[in-house]
Amino acid sequence: MKQQEIFLQTLLRYWGYNSFRDTQEDIISSIYQGTDTLALLPTGGGKSICFQVPAMLMDGICIVVTPLIALMKDQVEKLKSIGIKALCVHSGMSPYEIDIALDNAVYGSYKFLYLSPERLGTELFRVRVQKMTPSMLVVDEAHCISQWGYDFRPSYLRIASFRELFPDVPFMALTATATTQVVEDIREKLRFRKNSQVFQSSYERPNLAYVVRKTEDKLGQLLRIAKGVEGTGLVYVRERKKAEDVAEFLIFNELKADAYHAGMDSRIRSSKQQSWKRGETRIMVSTNAFGMGIDKPDVRFVCHFDPPDSPEAYFQEAGRAGRDGKKAYAVLLFNPSDAKRMRQIFTLSFPDPELIRETYQNLYDFLGLAYGEGAEQQFDFRVEDFAKRCRKHPSTLWYALQCLEQEGYISLTEEVDNPSRIMFRVSRDELYRVQIANPGLDTFIKLLLRTYTGLFNGFVSIEEQYLAKTSRMAPGVIAEYLLNLSRMAVISYIPKKRIPQVFLHSGRLEPGNVYLNPATFLQRKDAYAKRMETMLQYAQSEAPCRSKQLLAYFGEGMKHDCEICDVCLQRQGIENPGQTFERIAGKITRTLRTGPLRIQQLDLLFSESGEQVMDVLRAMAENGEILIKDDTIQWNGHNT
Repeated sequence: MKQQEIFLQTLLRYWGYNSFRDTQEDIISSIYQGTDTLALLPTGGGKSICFQVPAMLMDGICIVVTPLIALMKDQVEKLKSIGIKALCVHSGMSPYEIDIALDNAVYGSYKFLYLSPERLGTELFRVRVQKMTPSMLVVDEAHCISQWGYDFRPSYLRIASFRELFPDVPFMALTATATTQVVEDIREKLRFRKNSQVFQSSYERPNLAYVVRKTEDKLGQLLRIAKGVEGTGLVYVRERKKAEDVAEFLIFNELKADAYHAGMDSRIRSSKQQSWKRGETRIMVSTNAFGMGIDKPDVRFVCHFDPPDSPEAYFQEAGRAGRDGKKAYAVLLFNPSDAKRMRQIFTLSFPDPELIRETYQNLYDFLGLAYGEGAEQQFDFRVEDFAKRCRKHPSTLWYALQCLEQEGYISLTEEVDNPSRIMFRVSRDELYRVQIANPGLDTFIKLLLRTYTGLFNGFVSIEEQYLAKTSRMAPGVIAEYLLNLSRMAVISYIPKKRIPQVFLHSGRLEPGNVYLNPATFLQRKDAYAKRMETMLQYAQSEAPCRSKQLLAYFGEGMKHDCEICDVCLQRQGIENPGQTFERIAGKITRTLRTGPLRIQQLDLLFSESGEQVMDVLRAMAENGEILIKDDTIQWNGHNT
């Protein structure tokens, strides 16, 4: 059987698709043949298929490194749901859980092991992985390995040490956006071999109209966009409070909107996300926490209420519009105060080195660790509590902690919901004896066995509320049963918690030994400044074409203008009145032939004055070319 047929059979068997997208098959073939492979695929481009399909055909376990814990958990659950054995190891798990998971990865015939990058470099993992048979190492969000990238993480630099243990295991690196400089840096830092391959889909999105609206009234502009463009929308803001405020404004103006940010409980976030996916919520107002792993094709507009710090972040977030190939809008709202605020944040992001060193020592004091203690340990950690102890503003300490992370001393994890987990610590025979000796526990143990599988093999997530509802017991009774079984050493029970964590890469150093590399500090500062200024230039420029600007940043040439961004539309307006009339009429005709148009949408489609456009509409209506009814314009098919 041909290789192509094998790939397609695997795709159909597990994922239900009968064809690949774009370059997916070439990427799969490359890694399957043992070639180090870098794939640059746009958001929603099906990156996971590129390593999951070949991994199912190769011997051993595929090790996937990703910094996004929520996405890691989601991927594992999806694989399990289609009958593929997968597990993950991340900050937020107890040492005992990690130990069990790695044992399962060695002896349990699993096909996928997802890891956070800081776990890959631990001595515990290095010892265990040598007992495994890795099929490949996958590095997701690979731009994080480059100091020229927009989300550099020093823990990624330790990935290359895997090559020393398994020199013949192929590497696959995946990312949605990377400049030419970052691409070369990824290959170098991961020690790609000479025959490595790079696959890159075009960044061009011909159906996506990039628009910048310079305005002092962002709420008013957002309302015009929301009412003028039919269909689902996403609005990105910087702060959690602003997400809630903007959503309330839209709701007040009779739009089905909601807010989403990382400070909400995971169940609430999941419910909001599903409501938006189903179309029950039309517009989601969110921080950048929303969008990860979302594959909703019919988003008609993405509006950035606040400009992001980098073109990479903007391109990824804006690219969530129009994945179905139909016309969509990426709108950036901007005013001069945005530039001032971005430069203030830039200044705060690179604090004085002495403050960074002081924060390092204060952190270990806060955690109760003496010199030499804390290596490869993790702790629950809230910046707000730390700030109270230090008597400093949380944001001041947050940026200092981020610098310590960039220097490789610590890793900070996002606030993640960890559900309650249990695992039986006794054999089935021993459990049976416990049930006989404790009739009062027998019914509850049977409930656990009936409700969950795999309890003897590793930790399994449980929901106390679900158990209470199923058994008609009070939640407090369920908790007491679990605690009793834990005290009897029948189960290991880890109650649910929701708190960020800090992972310490080394034991506490003496003050004089906390080294901050001035060269890399200045390099990161310079790279950040260049990305920020590029983003500001994009927002403030009047030329060239928006698509050309973005593609040029990523090293891709574009011979033609997009003809649909605000810059192109403005340029087209420099003509005599007759030409203007014909051009507007032609654009109206082309648009209406794809479907009706609401009058409110004209503001996005045309840079000309509303009076000019209405004059053309009236003439076309009088000529019988179009029909205008209420607030809708439609093509009449006459005089074509």
